[in-house]
Amino acid sequence: MDNQLPITLPDASDSESIWTHDLAFPLYAAALSVLVLLLRAFRRTAEKSTPDLSWKDSKKYGGLVVLAYNIVRFLACLTLVELSTASLVIHGAKLDTAVWGIHLGLAGFYVYASLLAAAAIVPTSKFGPVAKGHLDLILLVAFGVYSYRDIFPLATYSWPVQDAAEGRILRVKLIVLTVAAVVVPLLTPRTYVPVDPLNPMPVPNAEQTASPLSLLFFNYLDSVVYQAYKLPHLPYDLLPPLADTDHSENLKARGFPNLDPFRGAGRRHIFFGLMKTFRSEYLTIVCILTVYVACTFASPIGINRVLAYLEDGTSSSEFRPFLWIMWLALGPLAGTTATQAYFSIAKRILVQVEGLLTELIFEHALRVRVKAQNPDGNPAPSDAESSEGTLNVGDAQSDASSETVQGTQSTTSKDAKSSGSSAATSSVDVGRIMNLVSTDLRNVTEMSDFLMLLFYLPASVIFSVIFLYVVLGWSAFVGMATMVILFPLSGIASQFLQDIQKGRIKAADARIGTITETMNVLRMIKLFGWEEKMLNRVNEKREAELHWIWKREIFEWVANTVNSTIPIITMMVTYISFTVLMKQELRPSIVFSTLPVFDILRNQLHMANYRLIQFIDAKVSIDRINDFLHNTELLDTFAESEETAEFLAEETPAESEMIGFRDASFTWSNDSDGTVTPSRRKFVLRIDEELLFKRGCINLVLGPTGAGKTSLLMALLGEMHFIPSTPNSWFNLPRAGGVAYASQESWVLNETIRDNILFGAEYEEERYKKVIHQCALERDLELFDAGDASEVGEKGLTLSGGQKARITLARAIYNKAAIVLLDDVLAALGVHTSKWIVEKCFSGDLVRGRTIILVTHNVALAAPVADFTVSIGLNGEILSQGSVADALQHDIALAEEANAELEVLEQVVDPAPTEEKKDVKDGKLILAEEVKLGRVKWSAVGLYLRGLGGFGFYTIFLGFYTLSQMGQIFGTWYLGYFASLYETSPSGSVSVAYHMQIYGLITVFDILTRSIGDVTFAYAVLRASRSIHRALIKSILGTTLRWLDTTPTSRVIARFTADITAVDGPILNVFAGFVFVTISILLSFGAVVLLTPIFSIPGVGAGIIGGILGQLFIKAQLSVKREASNAKAPVLGHFSAAIAGLPSIRAYGAQGSFISESLRRINKYTRAARTLNNLDRWVGVRLAVVGNFLAAFLAIYLVYYQQERSNTVGFSLSLSAGFSMRILFWVRIWNDTQIQGNSLERIQQYIDIEQEPKPSEAGKPPAHWPTSGQLIVEKLSARYSPDGPKVLREISFNVNAGERVGIVGRTGSGKSSLTLALLRSIYTEGTVYYDGIATSSINLDALRSNITIIPQMPELLSGSLRHNLDPFGQYDDLTLNNALRAAGLFSLQEEMDEGRLVLDSIISSGGSNLSVGQRQILALARAIVRDSKVLILDEATSAIDYKTDTVIQASLRHELKSDVTVLTVAHRLQTILDSDKIASALFMVLDEGRIVEFDAPKVLLQNPKGKLRALVDESGDKEQLYAMAEGKGQ
Repeated sequence: MDNQLPITLPDASDSESIWTHDLAFPLYAAALSVLVLLLRAFRRTAEKSTPDLSWKDSKKYGGLVVLAYNIVRFLACLTLVELSTASLVIHGAKLDTAVWGIHLGLAGFYVYASLLAAAAIVPTSKFGPVAKGHLDLILLVAFGVYSYRDIFPLATYSWPVQDAAEGRILRVKLIVLTVAAVVVPLLTPRTYVPVDPLNPMPVPNAEQTASPLSLLFFNYLDSVVYQAYKLPHLPYDLLPPLADTDHSENLKARGFPNLDPFRGAGRRHIFFGLMKTFRSEYLTIVCILTVYVACTFASPIGINRVLAYLEDGTSSSEFRPFLWIMWLALGPLAGTTATQAYFSIAKRILVQVEGLLTELIFEHALRVRVKAQNPDGNPAPSDAESSEGTLNVGDAQSDASSETVQGTQSTTSKDAKSSGSSAATSSVDVGRIMNLVSTDLRNVTEMSDFLMLLFYLPASVIFSVIFLYVVLGWSAFVGMATMVILFPLSGIASQFLQDIQKGRIKAADARIGTITETMNVLRMIKLFGWEEKMLNRVNEKREAELHWIWKREIFEWVANTVNSTIPIITMMVTYISFTVLMKQELRPSIVFSTLPVFDILRNQLHMANYRLIQFIDAKVSIDRINDFLHNTELLDTFAESEETAEFLAEETPAESEMIGFRDASFTWSNDSDGTVTPSRRKFVLRIDEELLFKRGCINLVLGPTGAGKTSLLMALLGEMHFIPSTPNSWFNLPRAGGVAYASQESWVLNETIRDNILFGAEYEEERYKKVIHQCALERDLELFDAGDASEVGEKGLTLSGGQKARITLARAIYNKAAIVLLDDVLAALGVHTSKWIVEKCFSGDLVRGRTIILVTHNVALAAPVADFTVSIGLNGEILSQGSVADALQHDIALAEEANAELEVLEQVVDPAPTEEKKDVKDGKLILAEEVKLGRVKWSAVGLYLRGLGGFGFYTIFLGFYTLSQMGQIFGTWYLGYFASLYETSPSGSVSVAYHMQIYGLITVFDILTRSIGDVTFAYAVLRASRSIHRALIKSILGTTLRWLDTTPTSRVIARFTADITAVDGPILNVFAGFVFVTISILLSFGAVVLLTPIFSIPGVGAGIIGGILGQLFIKAQLSVKREASNAKAPVLGHFSAAIAGLPSIRAYGAQGSFISESLRRINKYTRAARTLNNLDRWVGVRLAVVGNFLAAFLAIYLVYYQQERSNTVGFSLSLSAGFSMRILFWVRIWNDTQIQGNSLERIQQYIDIEQEPKPSEAGKPPAHWPTSGQLIVEKLSARYSPDGPKVLREISFNVNAGERVGIVGRTGSGKSSLTLALLRSIYTEGTVYYDGIATSSINLDALRSNITIIPQMPELLSGSLRHNLDPFGQYDDLTLNNALRAAGLFSLQEEMDEGRLVLDSIISSGGSNLSVGQRQILALARAIVRDSKVLILDEATSAIDYKTDTVIQASLRHELKSDVTVLTVAHRLQTILDSDKIASALFMVLDEGRIVEFDAPKVLLQNPKGKLRALVDESGDKEQLYAMAEGKGQ
């Protein structure tokens, strides 16, 4: 055998039958076209005619350009008619009758083409697009026939041009036919056809109207790239408009019927739903990948034929060399075009799937019952009073349309049967839902190109085996057998890697969990002085993660070495078999054509391992999403339970207007084991007989902390699982007139104050001003420079607790709903504010005639306006219903509370510092995340480079990588040299064993040097990851409270998740790849120039062009990447905010507006993401053109001019053929370096933040300090920023050890500022002496470790109750139980038969499975455990009922040591009237931030103009308060 690719020519004879004559095929195509058009016309006559659609506007959508091209094509067709007729007249006499008839038919063919061209001239006519399609097809057939007959023979030595007799007419005909059949169709813009003809896009995306040529080469992005080059940063508004094929509304209409169980998808797996939705795209991808696989072998075939020509001359081939040289240029270019087309479609699907699944999960989350998650991964128990973030949700449509909510039992999905096993249902927590749209969705979208694994990989292997068999004979099968035998080694290495990856992910989850929890309670950590302890804990988690990262790097090196070695061994075995066993000569044409094929096999081996891991991760994630859609517990609204139908009462007209329950029980879940409290108690809300709320008046719901008051409201809203006990059981909440709801934990959106109040309702100025006035918000708005246009920040970060409560109340009051549910909205408000709201709002005109159901502890204040009262006991049972007097008769504890309860003073947390607001007149209170302009700064890259190591590391790393690449290039050259010996040496004299041994040694050298470089890099990666993470966590823990107040927690957590993950993975891979490809390009270029010096000229030119294209690309890519990142965050932010407020959204029936907002944000992200993905295609095609023509230039020079030996030509061509791909890869990696470097910028940005003073040796206090709680304050002033206004002004006072001081004042008076100043958490002037030592001279950790502060909103950790009281394991159980007793927990639980909190009770993250009051008790107990000499209670008992508060205060008086000083900021006057002194620091116009009164209560109440006396006189029970003061007076 000649070991060359068998290329044969067709028979050039003209003796074929007339029916099979070449020129007859255009006639057949025309006949088929006529037949199809006739059938279409016949079918359309039976259909009604449709009018022209309004979107067909040629001026608006570029039809004039299309018209011009169509006219040119029409003229070209007429020209072809004339040329065909002229040729027939001039040369017809020389043709036989049959051939003459064919030529006559061709003239008629062009007449038909002209008619079609005339019909297609107007692109917006009904028949125009159809005519154009037929014209394209028949002209393409004609062009193909003439190319086969008259152009292709020019590339052969013996085949004549078959129509040469036509002379010049033939040349003109070919030119005109090329214009009509190829040029015009490629250049003609496509007509915009909207997805929805009734709703076209105002401006269509250029991709939808681009010509086919522009579409193939992405020329429609030229304007975007040019604009990005001119501007410092390409703004979002200049990005291409969103295509309607990408519009989320259209995608939803297209995909939801196949994906959403509630829109017809049934229980089909979501994967098959996606495949059905995008079936046409995936079919196109399969066709494109087939072309790509075929084109992959263009270079090997071209090199084989060129070298065969050099080896044997013209005798070995019928084709001229320039054909194969063109093949070397155009074949890979076609492959690159196919590749970019594939990636364009795949990335489009990726973005569309991402948006589609995000919306699908979001809308389904509105139907499921959501619960908190425990640390062990099981659903957390829900207590009677559950927080907003852990409650359940309903559906948008049912809320908006149904007039009543009535009970049914819930099921797992719309089509699921309730008789299924309980295992089919699973509760869903908020964290899991967020993971679905972050981690799981990312895993799914990263595997969007799964067809590369399932189709491209096996197809490439099959093509490779066929090619090797054609060139090398059966020795190829010997090599393949070797690969199959060795392949398990790769599988073993991959399995190890997969196990290591699982361990690394688990360790990373543990670290991220610790980081997240740390960030959630960072204020507490700083105020408690726990920074160093938390730093050590985080570092321990990080070291555990780094251990797995080290393992990963080592085993990746092992896996890469194995995967690189297997193809080399396969190649050597194949060559040895070919030369030794088959006795064949190993020519350069064989070596240099098969080397790329072995590289293809090696790449497929690498890809198989990488893609397989991705595929497994994606399958796990898509299964999790599918499980969420089909196997999660739904709200009762979506149940179709046949089993409970018999228990449902038939609705009567009277019942439809009732609000209440009859013989109903409710739980937080329908699981078989129920939902349990922290001590495994199942909470059940029981309403025996009938409970009906009174319409058109105020209804009170009363009861102790943890009784189930919130649960009663949730049951009404349909959030709890309804358990009917009799056939007459029912519950009902009429929704015809609307429902408004204000939760206990105020829920606000990251919008302006006005937007939060309006909540989608129309703005009515008069009503709005009334709401502001009645909800006591006027003064608060004055504190903001932007007024109600001020943004409230993430989770209302810039608002105090009282302000959030009043905004939430204002939202409910402004809404015109007939029924208003209010959950303890007065708890966080002061006495003046509460009285104002009761008198102005609850008694005002805006609530007159509306049904108000108010949960409250404040019986005395709310009783005068209430007409109906419900009292709930600790076990969730209704104790009484009726008037307030009836409730007090049935509940002695409640009566005692009503007799003693006095309302609140002002709220604790001071508003955000005014100096921060003065800089933001537009109301932007949260600092916008900075968008860096231009390239990543070297200072950020230097952060990583310095972390890797110094001169020694770079010398070893770069040196051995260079040696490895030199060895690889030398090995390629040596194989060519070995093959060339068969041409110059006598037959049989070439020693295969000797040369294979040398090649083997070169390969070993390559592997060893690369391995040394890899292991050295692995050590450096570990060092960099450790140092960067440590610097970041130290910076965050050491920052100021002011910085934390202006920075959303999510941004900080993003640094420790996405950005640190980038440091641990993508950044190191990009850096290593960049170094390797750079060295490879330089050495490959140098090797080619060494053999062919003239190559340096086009090579440098290609490098310059590639560099220019790369710079243009990077400039545009960085801008668009940053815009895409900024657009992605709001999608998740909206999702997170909505999940946190699901009960409120459902209660208001606002699901529709939230869905619309979600779609809008998805559209914004999609617009940027689609542009980002297409830019990568833009540069890829252009660099491929440069590289492929560079290879063609080199081939022309070597074949026609230099006449080098075949092994030298093969070596140069093999390197130059890969040169274009290396340039492309280099540009992409350089771009990835810039993009991934953005993570380094973000990390460095948070390393360089403002810091608190660091501990020093001089700042350590004496070991015995403090011995007492004495405080001496001298001229203390404070401000929130170095140049901000003072919030405290030269305050001076003395507090002796053991004294209890009450601090009262209105909002903004400086109460919280004083507590922060004592802890040096804000900027202070003056001196504070703590036990005789100035606090300014003490390290902050030492100071804060010896002062304990308890804020109003307590912060709890996930884990056991013991872990919350003693996070670092410093105390025994006796101490912890004593603290719980002192905090009042045992008093709270003394009447409970079961379900008590104990040290082993599990607390969910943030304490979400506890009521707010229970959380405050635990936070108080944690403070007592610390046994500090100074204890600050900052509204620490605001959400606790009076009885428990009394017990707590008594415990603090009797159980604290006598030298412990207690400073109390409280809203209950009873709480502080037994204090020794009361400091009322009022923030007033004349004396802002100054103490106006400071003495014992008895003394202060004797002053008729005193501030304290004014507060007491305004209370409802001033006689009792005066008595308390007299009893405690000095």
